[in-house]
Amino acid sequence: MLFKLSFRNMKKSFKDYAIYFLTLVLGVAIFYMFNSLDSQQAMLQVSESQRQIVQLMIEMLGIVSIFVAVVLGLLIVYANNFLINRRKKEFGIYMTLGMGKRQISKIILLETILIGILSLAAGIVIGVFASQFMSILVGKMFEADMSNFKFVFSQEACIKTCICFAVVYVAVMIFNTFTISRYKLINLLTAIKKNEEVKIKNPVLSILIFIIAVAVLGYAYWIVTGGINKLNSIDKLIWPILMGIGSTIAIFWSLSGFVLRLVQAKKSTYLKGTNMFVLRQLNNKINTTVISMSVICLMLFMTISVLSASLSLNDNVQKELVKLTPIDLNLNKKANLPESRKTLTGKTEKYSQSRREDSKINVEETLKNNGFDMNLLKDIVNISIYEIDNVRWSDFFGDILPQIKQEFPRLNYAAKEEIVKISDYNKIAQLYHMEQFELQDNEYIVLCDFNNMTIIRNRALQEGNILTIAGKQYIPKYEECQDGFIDMSNSSINMGIILVPDSCELGQEQVGRYFMAANYNVNTEKEKKEIEKLFTDQNSKLLQNFEKNDIDIEGVTRLTIVEASKGLATSIVFIAIYLGIVFLIASSAILALKQLTESSDNKQRYLILRKIGCDEKMINKALFRQIAIVFMLPLALAIIHSIFGIKFALTAMTSMASAEELLPSIIATVCIIGVVYGLYFLATYLGSKNIIKEEV
Repeated sequence: MLFKLSFRNMKKSFKDYAIYFLTLVLGVAIFYMFNSLDSQQAMLQVSESQRQIVQLMIEMLGIVSIFVAVVLGLLIVYANNFLINRRKKEFGIYMTLGMGKRQISKIILLETILIGILSLAAGIVIGVFASQFMSILVGKMFEADMSNFKFVFSQEACIKTCICFAVVYVAVMIFNTFTISRYKLINLLTAIKKNEEVKIKNPVLSILIFIIAVAVLGYAYWIVTGGINKLNSIDKLIWPILMGIGSTIAIFWSLSGFVLRLVQAKKSTYLKGTNMFVLRQLNNKINTTVISMSVICLMLFMTISVLSASLSLNDNVQKELVKLTPIDLNLNKKANLPESRKTLTGKTEKYSQSRREDSKINVEETLKNNGFDMNLLKDIVNISIYEIDNVRWSDFFGDILPQIKQEFPRLNYAAKEEIVKISDYNKIAQLYHMEQFELQDNEYIVLCDFNNMTIIRNRALQEGNILTIAGKQYIPKYEECQDGFIDMSNSSINMGIILVPDSCELGQEQVGRYFMAANYNVNTEKEKKEIEKLFTDQNSKLLQNFEKNDIDIEGVTRLTIVEASKGLATSIVFIAIYLGIVFLIASSAILALKQLTESSDNKQRYLILRKIGCDEKMINKALFRQIAIVFMLPLALAIIHSIFGIKFALTAMTSMASAEELLPSIIATVCIIGVVYGLYFLATYLGSKNIIKEEV
């Protein structure tokens, strides 16, 4: 009997369950999709180095999934609370007919189980098919071999999804039982007639708080977008974040205190059509939903920022890699080693005689001496990079050193500057297809592509700081650092290289390290990977000879940098998309359910509108405007937050895309938010329209 009643109730109230069911299905599908990546066929066709990155990504997704499960769990409990409140009168009738609270709890329990089973089944089915497209996307981003692609069902992800959502449903059942046990019959039967108490705010105080909140928010924006150059640590970033959160709450709190009064002052607008009714409804809604509107706004801000940045990250990484990895191989070796050195622990480490002798020759000679076939390489360039005791960072900044130290106390001012002769650098620049330079006998150039360091060094260059190198003075040729680098990397990390004329008297004993750049003398990727193994596989004959002869050569290859960078970028993108979509669904669902609750509570008010002569078209228009404004308020403020948030990211992260390069990802983000947010808005409007047509 109770099962039949539960089933009929669910069918009858399906329009009430629509948003609840939609949220559950989307949550299950997304949870399954991102937790099934380890079983996808694309994961099995990546290289060994990428396989390790994939494993790390899966572990990170597992940790993120715990947070996602908590967010979805709280969302489901919140949505379920709406359904319980929506049916108070129904429960009151059950109790009037003699049904006990225990039986009502059983009915709700059965309904929860039914909707849980349906949503789990539908969500997993959608997730299984969607995960196949996810597999193709992952394979494309990792450049995996997809020739053996197969349809995959992840039993582990399915079990994990079922367990997580089963725990959530159990929590919902306990919550429902506790809620029903607190209800009294008189409260259930008269719940529909109760109005929420609204406290009238002082309009002058509200305007004052609004102005202060906007000013504080503007100050926070100014800080994070470069107004204070000292924003170089996380602890200093906390304050603008707290100011942003506090200002957001204050703005929503103050709006309900003066907006209505402002519109009331313009009688022609206030008294037109149903504007009076709409404005008073909005005033009450904002007044009673300050915290929820603020939370929704901040969640939308995170969604916009995260999706915009992550969607552009992969393309930007690929563009950066083309520039920063122009050749196949870089090798480095320390030069002119002393007899011993002190380690970080204070112990003295002696260098062997063989290593000290090897430190006097360049990298190419070392390779030849250890049996490497140099015919495997082409476009070989060997250069010396010098380091001198009296040319350190502290010397470079000259007279402005005290000021720079005060602003940036964490820089290592005792570090030696790297110095390269102009002809040596031009050989590298020609190989890398970069700009080459010329110098007069008394000039120097600073190469730097690390943005933050470029800004600091430019201040010294603009002062015309003179450097004394090998007994001769040199002046800067340019007042700004020039873009360039020597060592390949996955990002712009060159913090400064000083180029000097060939006439600069730097001797062999002043060489700090030897550097070699080259390409593999083969054509296919397979052949390149074979040569690559000679430098990366610990079992290769070359590396074994290095170990045997106590030779230490450091190096990077384009293939390893590209694979690691793409893998890391893909991991970040997937986690960001995962969180972004969950935040978007959560914020949209909370807002939708809140509006449905308001519509349910305000049925009597709409009945009064009908009685005083308003037709259905006017009522529906009033309802549409109410819901549209409530949906747009947090979104509008979130968009403003995002503009400055993205600008901060562009300033703080040197590897971020430019504003123009972010445009496609911003457009994609707008489309994603428009579709999801729009669907929830439409479902809310249609659901509310059905609710206000019901008899009170």
